Parts: sequence; structure tokens; C-alpha cells
Amino acid sequence: MRSKSQFVCQQCGAVYSKWVGQCTNCSSWNSLVEQVPEVSVAGKSALAKGRVSGKKLDFMKISTLTPSDSKARLLTEFPDLNTVLGGGILLGSVSLLAGQPGIGKSTLLMQICAEVAKTRNVLYISGEESAGQVKLRAQRLGAKSEKLNFAASTSGNDIAKTIETGEFDLVIVDSIQTLAMDEISSAPGTVSQVTNCGNLIIRAAKATDTAVIIVGHVTKEGTLAGPKVLEHLVDVVLNFEGDRYGGFKTVRAVKNRFGSTNEVAIFEMASTGLSEVQNPSAALLAERTNTDGSIILATLEGNRPILVEIQALATSTNFGYPKRTASGFDINRLNLLIAVLERRTKLKLSDKDIFINVVGGMKLADSAADLAVCMAIASAVAGRKLSEEYVVFGEVGLGGEIRSAFRSDQRIAEAKKLGFKHAIAPATIKDKFVVPAKDLREVLIKYVK
Repeated sequence: MRSKSQFVCQQCGAVYSKWVGQCTNCSSWNSLVEQVPEVSVAGKSALAKGRVSGKKLDFMKISTLTPSDSKARLLTEFPDLNTVLGGGILLGSVSLLAGQPGIGKSTLLMQICAEVAKTRNVLYISGEESAGQVKLRAQRLGAKSEKLNFAASTSGNDIAKTIETGEFDLVIVDSIQTLAMDEISSAPGTVSQVTNCGNLIIRAAKATDTAVIIVGHVTKEGTLAGPKVLEHLVDVVLNFEGDRYGGFKTVRAVKNRFGSTNEVAIFEMASTGLSEVQNPSAALLAERTNTDGSIILATLEGNRPILVEIQALATSTNFGYPKRTASGFDINRLNLLIAVLERRTKLKLSDKDIFINVVGGMKLADSAADLAVCMAIASAVAGRKLSEEYVVFGEVGLGGEIRSAFRSDQRIAEAKKLGFKHAIAPATIKDKFVVPAKDLREVLIKYVK
């Protein structure tokens, strides 16, 4: 008898009896793929009769357990990346690294392999590149250790079996979307293949105390491709973000069972590979010229304070509908701030095209960037400058009030270190360095000259 096929959404795993253009569960378009369901007859009959297979678990008192953090960790050559990972790569852990194509995921992983292979056995498994391509990258990055091994495979079964041997302390799998299991008929990259291959590799890693790093692809929206269950299965999820053509690149943990998710590692790409940026604030401000529309923001990347330049440009619109463009800043937040400026400060912006740029390829998700963006827009429109002595931070409310900022002490300390004299910041901060700001209109009148 021919099995009735079903349609599975590749984004969320929802199952449909027939094909539809849009998944009603996650609203993704054209994400349904036809699959033949696998039904276990024995299991189905056992459930129908109320019988459950299995045995009683062996258990122990929690006071006698050994914490996972007491195990040795594999250290990379990047101190900040070790911090993001919670102190290094924990043996027996499974990490998922996701990022845009060409941003440097394979370069970063090869550099990690080169460092770990100085003392431990490492296996780099590629399902995307040939041995010759990987060899060229290894030569460029100086990965020459005899303990560094390579294999090319797209079989989830073979990779799990190799991990189960326990011969390697670290295994890199590049990437999960290229793997397939023999028992499943669907194509690589589908929900069933990604989920089952991930499960197989995770079980093998836990059983042999092998550290595994899996590379994951991202969608055009920037989210991790494949089922969300994969992120729940692994121990650590790392996002590799930034501009693939230049600027700084950041690695942050969006999930970490062994450490904080507030840390961030900042890199820049060179001919010899990725290198950590020790003082990103100084590098970002090195080429700055104080013109109208230029404001220095004291922001945070994770727990690290950074000073970045916010640039604004305002030009007269040639059409009836003004254009708003933002690079490195949320466009919806920009529209909200423009509305606040028009209503609370009487600036006329309805006939202006406004462009915002965060220098250095940084992407801001800090609410304390509001005041700097507003001052940059006002400065550009009025053709006036802010003194080079000032650094700015603070959240702007809909009433034009300046609200408090998270970790203001760290922001102030970073500004002092780079020679700034004052900070235009919320009035709730009690510090002689701070010029108290209560109202947006008052700030613009007083300091944008």
C-alpha cells in the first residue's frame, strides 16, 4: 500500500495534509516540502494497548554530582571568545555557530582548530568544501599541527560513528544543512534531516565527552535556518554578525548553558585571518572629523562599553514623501524618534530626507542610542555642531523626556579613558562628569551650536 505523503514546513516543522503557499503557523512563504511519514507499527500497537517499553532509570543524589564546569576546557587563541563561551569550549558540549555567507565562519573555526590542535586531537569535517580548499585555508592561517585532521562527509551516520570512537577532543561539522541520514528519504537541509542528524551528533558527543561545534546557515532575514528545535538541543548558540565586506564583526552568545549571554567578542578580518579588537572605541573614532550631524555615542556591546560615531545627513526631499534610511540602527525606531523631534522640539522634518549611519559596521540594539540619534538629526538639519568635549547617551521617551541608561558607570568610564570632558546623559546619574539632561528640546537648544 502506498504511503500517503504529508507536507512539512522547513521553518517551524508544522505538518499539513496538502501543499499551501504560506505556513499558517510561522507565516513563511513557500516553505512546505513533501515528505513520506514514517510510522512504527510495533510502537503504534503498543501505545494502543497501553503498554510502555523501557526500564527504570538509575538515579543518584544531586549532592554527589560533579559540576560540568569542573571539567577541562579547550581554550582558543581569542581571550574574548573564551569569555563569550563561558571560559572556553567545554568538553562534551555542542555549540552551534551561525552567520551570513562569507562573513568568516570557516576562517574562525580553522583558527580555533589550529590553537586547540597544539595539544589535543581535532577533526574538521566539511560537507561543503573539498580537501584542497580546506588545505589552502589552513596554509593561509598557519594551521600545521599533526593533531589536526580532516574528513569530507555529508553522512550524519558516519559523522556520529566517528565521534563515538572518542579519538578526538574537538570536532567541527561544517555544516548541519548538508548532512543526511540513511534512514530518512528527504533531502539534506529539511526539518527531519537537520533535527535527526543534530540529535545523532549530540548523543555521540555527550557519550564520549567530545566537544562539537556545528555550523548553521542563516536565512535572508538573518535568522538561523532550519527548525527552532535545533537551537534548543545544543548547549551554546553563537551568532557571527557584521558586514562581510569590511568593518568590525561580532560574536555573541544568544544561548549559553555554561556562561553569560551578555559577553561579546569583536573581530576584524585581515589577510592572516581574524584578530580581536582590543580597543574598538579608539579604532572607531580614529578617522572622525567633527562636522554637523556627527555625535559620539557611549553604547554597550554585551557588557563591553564602546564609543561609536553616529552620523546623520538631512537633505531636501524631491518628492512628496520623505525618505528615511538607517544603517546599523532600527528603521522603526528612527521613524519614532523623528516623530518625537517634530512634535516636541518643533523641528520641521516632513520635507527632509534623513539618513543615519553607525560608523564601523556596528549594529545598535541599545535604547540609550536614542539621544545621540536625535542630536545627530538636529545637528544635520540646523547645520550646527556639538563640541568635541561631549559624549552622549540616554533613552528618549515619547514626551521628549530623557530616561536612564543601563550600566551608565561603564559608559562614563570609557568616555573618560578616551579623553572626553563631559557626558550629556540622563539627569538621574549623579556624577560630576555628567551634564544632566531632562528634556530633549532643552538639550538641543543648549548644546547644538
